Amino acid sequence: MAKNFSNFSRRDLLRAGMYGIGLGTALPIPAFSQAAGALAAQAKADGKILVVLELSGGNDGLNTLVPFGDDAYYRHRPKIGLPKKEIRPIDDHFGFNRGMVGFERLYKDGKLAVIHGCGYANPSFSHFTSMAYWHTAAPNSGEQYGWVGRLADTMAPEAPPNFLVNIAAQQSLAVRSHRNVPVVFDDPTKFSRESFYEQREVLNTVSNAPTAQNATRRFLQDIAKSAKDSSTLVQEAWSKYKSPVDYGVTGLDLPKVVALIDAGMPSRLYYVSYRNNAFDTHVFQNELHQRLLTYASDAVSAFMLDLKRIGRADDVVVMVFSEFGRRVPENVSLGTDHGAANLMFAVGNKVKGGQYGQIPSLTKLDEGDNLLHTTDFRRVYASMISGWLGYKDTRTLLNGDFEAFPMFA
Repeated sequence: MAKNFSNFSRRDLLRAGMYGIGLGTALPIPAFSQAAGALAAQAKADGKILVVLELSGGNDGLNTLVPFGDDAYYRHRPKIGLPKKEIRPIDDHFGFNRGMVGFERLYKDGKLAVIHGCGYANPSFSHFTSMAYWHTAAPNSGEQYGWVGRLADTMAPEAPPNFLVNIAAQQSLAVRSHRNVPVVFDDPTKFSRESFYEQREVLNTVSNAPTAQNATRRFLQDIAKSAKDSSTLVQEAWSKYKSPVDYGVTGLDLPKVVALIDAGMPSRLYYVSYRNNAFDTHVFQNELHQRLLTYASDAVSAFMLDLKRIGRADDVVVMVFSEFGRRVPENVSLGTDHGAANLMFAVGNKVKGGQYGQIPSLTKLDEGDNLLHTTDFRRVYASMISGWLGYKDTRTLLNGDFEAFPMFA
């Protein structure tokens, strides 16, 4: 028997798991091809797109962009410090880890910006807590919506379908939105509305029912229909995607982003990650860290080549971050422990490459031997929002005044 949803509020639906789009058993594609075509027609070929890449686990910025020109680096890291002959110098002070061929090339081509000393006051060394602060752009607060979700609400207050995409096994807090429903999927060949067994009757009844007069039921019907339509568009886009570009060992879901852009998905915001706390390098760091950086660097540089192939390289910028850096001194296990300030990166044809922000001191550390942050990370968010996407009121979005860097042509 069909359930009665007339008394359900939006919050009730959120709690019941009926809001948002997940992953599960594949739906047959032909049933919704007409809807998918209509969705694709919404895309604007000249729309600017922001892709956020999260390096989960706390990437070691000091062994990513190595300050070989500072003797203090080697005093703090006598065993895991990387000598100049084993890195890729970009000036007389810094060099990329030798595994980062792609980043070195992007930097020397003027398409990669490095932002130094990114962090926030009173840093947390908990993965969960610090990541929540970065996801919400609201350190030491209880903000319930993600900064990318709030950005989507600002850019598209009418909440059009498929404006915001999160490629992941589970939805990130960063994309949680008041108005927009994020498209969340992992495997595009199996993408459909996720549900528990007890919910299937509800979802099927709602999505197939005649248009309801009750506002709450119409809302639920729209969500269910959006899930079906979006899953069709994602499956069709991925089935048609063919690229000669080599992404290396892992594409970090970036090929899926290219597939959706090329198919005309009207999305302007994408969120992807290097998952599973991969960069939490407490033990025997150097070889593992180099491999991780190689995979990430290869994927991002290949992504830019793939965008060029489809004629969209000028429309996309990638912002790369991690929830914190690592402690400056090496530990006894030849690794590094949770730290504070870190590097961020911005990549794109329209990025004015170079280095931004004040370089943190390696001799004036905090009481826990961590770098003192010199750049509030929200300045970089503000740079993406205003400098790239063109939305000037970052104060409301980020709950404060954060000066953007002039990093876009």
